[in-house]
Amino acid sequence: MNNFEYYNPVRVIFGAGEINKIGAEAKKIGNKVCLVSYKKLGLLSSILKKIEEMLIGEGLEIVSFFEIEENPEVSIIEQGADLCKTGNIDLIIGVGGGSAMDAAKAIAAGAYYEGDLWNLVYSRHDDVKAVPPESALPTIMVPTLPATGSEMNQCAVVSNKALKEKSYIWSPCIYPQVSIIDPELTLSLPAYQTACAAADTISHVLEIYLNGEEDSDVQHYFQEGVMRTVIDNVEKVLDDPQNISARSHLQWAATCAINGWASPGDAWTPIHQVGHVLTSLFKVQHGASLSILMPAWMEVMSTKKENQYYRFATNVMQVKVDGKTQSQIIQEGVKEFKSFLKKIDVPTSLRQANITKDNLQDILDGVVKVSFGNDGILACNPPLSKQDVMQVLETAL
Repeated sequence: MNNFEYYNPVRVIFGAGEINKIGAEAKKIGNKVCLVSYKKLGLLSSILKKIEEMLIGEGLEIVSFFEIEENPEVSIIEQGADLCKTGNIDLIIGVGGGSAMDAAKAIAAGAYYEGDLWNLVYSRHDDVKAVPPESALPTIMVPTLPATGSEMNQCAVVSNKALKEKSYIWSPCIYPQVSIIDPELTLSLPAYQTACAAADTISHVLEIYLNGEEDSDVQHYFQEGVMRTVIDNVEKVLDDPQNISARSHLQWAATCAINGWASPGDAWTPIHQVGHVLTSLFKVQHGASLSILMPAWMEVMSTKKENQYYRFATNVMQVKVDGKTQSQIIQEGVKEFKSFLKKIDVPTSLRQANITKDNLQDILDGVVKVSFGNDGILACNPPLSKQDVMQVLETAL
């Protein structure tokens, strides 16, 4: 195992119906609330209305900032931060999926930040110039999508349309103070969003499991448990969207996948680094970018870490080993995982996202620009060269 320090101060309130505590919890923290959510609320309208009523019932003043779109843009973050500064906001509540929660956290940091907010972002790994925030407004998170885990971590992903880039803010000051995780809020999610969210959750642990330190038994058993929980429950939800038990398991798995429990001392997420470029260049939905890349990544990389891929095949995909070679078991594990993704109806090839061979160099250039180090490699275990990443992209076609 690698040495590590671990810290997570988020207070979690979990369970069906727990959203009813939002007013009382907010009142403990502030008096003037900025409510952050999407520009197009859709099915969230009724949830936001209920939250507003509970906040008003506690005597709190509300300022709404419903301007967030998928992959929140830094210019919108700046608008939200300015609103909080001029409006004397003392609490931000983010309601929605990862984009809404990440935006709320970035706005909370931006409210105290001096200068260009893009400087908050780790947008270059070869020459890090990011100046992370040291203070932020307190936040409460209300996730409505079981995917990003933003409700219990210190990360916020932000996009820059002008630069066609997407990367992250990372600072302890943006940990939420409280997260109210109510799986009832996910009951109305469409099937495709549910499936993409499942792929996203799996990726958060799969990437560390396959690309990190092999000698990490507790972490690996934990990661396997998260993956099996998603695999066992997502089809139940797709068959019966009102299955609150299965929805609860997916919601908690998503939180646990990326709150640090699965990765102390080991946090490689190289597939995400490639996926972010698919999103920034071609607007591929985040979870879909990962469902496209994961099987191809596994096909290319399985020969480099055979013991770990064998463990994945047997422990996660439950491949039977009798009469098979290790190589056959590994290949079957990758095949079964890809079949699972197809079964839940998420894309598993770049062509399904209208990306062709002619686009691959642009994707590689984007990954190199943002995520490669000054040593010319993409950091993970083992490290990847440009040729390795291109092989993954070609396999993903």
